Amino acid sequence: MNTAAPSIDQLRELSPGMPPFSYLPQTWAWLVLAVLALLLASLWGALRWRRWRRDQYRREALARLDRLAASQGEQRLAALRELPELLKRVALSMPDAPPVASLAGEQWQAFLDQRAPRPLPAGFADTLHLLAYAPEASLRTLDAQQVSALFSASRSWIEAHHVAV
Repeated sequence: MNTAAPSIDQLRELSPGMPPFSYLPQTWAWLVLAVLALLLASLWGALRWRRWRRDQYRREALARLDRLAASQGEQRLAALRELPELLKRVALSMPDAPPVASLAGEQWQAFLDQRAPRPLPAGFADTLHLLAYAPEASLRTLDAQQVSALFSASRSWIEAHHVAV
């Protein structure tokens, strides 16, 4: 009789065996449902990607607006001068490419109001015209509350203006 203890070298790994169930769907309907879910997810992803690419001009304009709003001192005057140009560039960058390059005054205000989700302040276009063409002494008379309201209205228009696609 052999009374020697078994050695660890004598151990062998067991095979894992077959699982008691199948990983494949039991009926073809589950396969159709999985394919349909995959197609819907792909369609949703493609539409989100297209919208994200289409709205790139908004993201760039909002980043520029943040830099303009953060400017101080003499740079603040240059930032105020650039604000009307930024709004015009946003309007020109819209995917439906409206003919806004020649709009001014009441027509520009009407265009901005037409595309805005909320009404813009009365005389918004006139204020933009003042920012673009008034002498620096006029711009220095604007108080911080007016400037803040102007940047806020511009931000809300850039973020939410309607684009007909």
